[in-house]
Amino acid sequence: MCCERHILAATGRARKRWIGRTLCYHSIGQDELGLNDVSERQFRRHIEAALNAGYNFVPASQIAATGGGEKDLALTFDDGAKSVATVAAPILKDYNLPWTFFPVSGWTEHTEEWTKQSIMGWRDIEALLAAGVEMGSHSATHPDFSKIGVAQMTDELGGSRDLFERRLGFAPSSFAIPFGQSGNWKAASMAAAKDAGYSVIYAQAEETRPPGTIARSFVTKFDGDRIFKALLAGKFDRWEEWV
Repeated sequence: MCCERHILAATGRARKRWIGRTLCYHSIGQDELGLNDVSERQFRRHIEAALNAGYNFVPASQIAATGGGEKDLALTFDDGAKSVATVAAPILKDYNLPWTFFPVSGWTEHTEEWTKQSIMGWRDIEALLAAGVEMGSHSATHPDFSKIGVAQMTDELGGSRDLFERRLGFAPSSFAIPFGQSGNWKAASMAAAKDAGYSVIYAQAEETRPPGTIARSFVTKFDGDRIFKALLAGKFDRWEEWV
């Protein structure tokens, strides 16, 4: 993947974009989470690069609702990694930037040992919401939706939304597809999501996303200055992680 992203950054075609762009991060400075982890230094450089390029940071919901302007940029974080609350949130507060996160409800319950170390808890989420951070759902257990039946889809979508409502007092209306690829989301998945009460669905690449979804550009640990600028230029609008 590292070589692939460097090659695309160097040789890929930039795409003119008339609407806003949404980025997807996972964790910041949490090495155990692998290729989706971006270092704190990288993250700060990404923010500075976007600001220096004239981007205007907006909530993800604004781009989802209106498309946004060509220089609008939204930051999102999937999974609910602990470092999002402890590292990313203070940095974003320093810059006074809006952002959105999509925790996995079942992981937040901390029923598995690894989640206690790596995933934020309910108090973390409550603190972020109190600070005005926008939140959606990322399912109950992070399954591949292309490999489960409608009944399990209903449990993942509705169960996650119901748990958030019980614990936090509100039911999210936006949903980020686990893994996010075009192959992970079919018509049955979209129907189940709508039935569960979700009105906005986030996927991956602009040119391969399933119908009715909002594109996001995934950011990885390999994304130094050159790759990040290429990402903003649309050179990864056909690239899907995990393919």
